[in-house]
Amino acid sequence: MNNRSPLPPQLSTHRLLVRLATSRDVREIVRYYRLNRLFLAPFEPTRSDAFFTEDFWRGQVERNLIEFNYNQSLRLFVFEQERPEVVVGIINFTQFFHGPFHACVMGYSLAEAKQGKGYMLESANVAIQYVFNELNMHRISANYMPRNQRSGNLLRKLGFVVEGYARDYLLINGTWEDHILTSLINPNWCAS
Repeated sequence: MNNRSPLPPQLSTHRLLVRLATSRDVREIVRYYRLNRLFLAPFEPTRSDAFFTEDFWRGQVERNLIEFNYNQSLRLFVFEQERPEVVVGIINFTQFFHGPFHACVMGYSLAEAKQGKGYMLESANVAIQYVFNELNMHRISANYMPRNQRSGNLLRKLGFVVEGYARDYLLINGTWEDHILTSLINPNWCAS
């Protein structure tokens, strides 16, 4: 049974809007990734040149909505309330598992120019509440490289608990990187 809301979420905080992208956002998504390409490269998989094009993102935005409608993922973009047309971050919940697991994986990024303002904490909090309350996930996993203490600090503030250490876990920027494995459990999960 599917417990989520039929419409894509339109989440907001006092400073931010958090929502799925539409075709109107494609140019802005490309701008976000191009502007932050060097900043994000040490923390992300190697990206092909096609990733930084409007053609790629037109298709990706459509796939994101299809995956949401089939309860497979939730790929959100973060915007400032004062400038709701400008992407400042991304929060993705992917690898949805159902059945006895009810879990997903969270990934995120924030524009270099917006670091240190608490935007990721604020937007992740509202997104996590949606994933727990509306999508009824029991567990959210999030993993970070040991050298990325900013990400580790964010996850601690969000309540994630360290569960382990994985050697050569993900291929990041062309190199196999160790990761610290964390999770957050939904205290209000209920069976459908």
